Amino acid sequence: MSLPKTYRAFRRTTGDLPRTISPSTEQLPQQLGPKEVLIKIHAVSLNFRDVAMLNGRYPIDVQERGIPCSDAAAEVAAVGAAVTQFAVGDHVSAIFDLSNLTGCEDEPPKELGGELDGVLREYAVYEETQLVSLPNHLSWEEAATIPCAGVTAWTALDNLKGPGGKKPRSVLLQGTGGVSMFALVLCVAAGVQPIITSSSDKKLADVSRLGSSEVAVGTINYKTLQNHQVADEVRRLTKGRGVDVVINNTGPASIPQDISFLRQRGGLVSLVGFLAGFSGEWQPAALMTLITKFSRLKGIHVGSRLDFLELNRFLEEKQVSLAPLVDRVFSFEESPAAFEYLYSGSHVGKVVIKVQD
Repeated sequence: MSLPKTYRAFRRTTGDLPRTISPSTEQLPQQLGPKEVLIKIHAVSLNFRDVAMLNGRYPIDVQERGIPCSDAAAEVAAVGAAVTQFAVGDHVSAIFDLSNLTGCEDEPPKELGGELDGVLREYAVYEETQLVSLPNHLSWEEAATIPCAGVTAWTALDNLKGPGGKKPRSVLLQGTGGVSMFALVLCVAAGVQPIITSSSDKKLADVSRLGSSEVAVGTINYKTLQNHQVADEVRRLTKGRGVDVVINNTGPASIPQDISFLRQRGGLVSLVGFLAGFSGEWQPAALMTLITKFSRLKGIHVGSRLDFLELNRFLEEKQVSLAPLVDRVFSFEESPAAFEYLYSGSHVGKVVIKVQD
């Protein structure tokens, strides 16, 4: 394919909060290193962190005027002389943390769209070890949902390994954002009962339709129930057993309650997000319940390249459709509106930007 000398991108603005994003023209590298790969980006999906950075709600320092976003589906446009894993035309994605290949590295994170330029652009260059091949059955828009939300959901579900190495029986998901919705789709594909919470009956009705003849989606409107009633509903939906996994997207405030939702032995609370902030009004002694329940509290920061590859194998083996995850698709020129739509909280699932016409 013929390559341009420049390409389009968006960068974060500076100044008072809230900030936005503005278009930028970037120079395309004219020469690749021996192990480098040039990718042409087709679709980008947004995560809450992308809008949190613009609104002063992200807890980590980010690159000034950086290119936002971490999740993209792309094709290989050119390869360096020593690249062996990819060829021109392959469908690929960059990993979220460029230094997290196996999950055991000692070097600090290098996260796309934060301290490094992200993927809201037409072209980018990565080392071949920082890329993975995408499942062939997925559209660009579907595949763009995987790198952060998908891998986060996969690792939060402990790669679908439940107590004793057996598949989980049931999972509680907080809210209808990207991670929860991706986890729901994975649960249905794996034959695991998902229970999802929301304050919107309409959203819950829409989500419940994503179940299958074998797996029904349980729903809970937490706004209409007291805390103890939510726990009662979790027990009712699980026939009194409790859930194997709670995926916490809201932050530390609900951790004691999350633990109470778990099965008697061997459950897991995966701490993923911070939608409700970083504080919690509970005593440290509340964590002692982890001992009596033989349960775990695990911090989830997306996952490694190996996790990404394992998730892709699962998606291909089960031929999982990710189309239900895509709430709305914006054009590249509409990127600022896509950010505003995500921050409004009106979405169910993923907001996607189509970069190429």
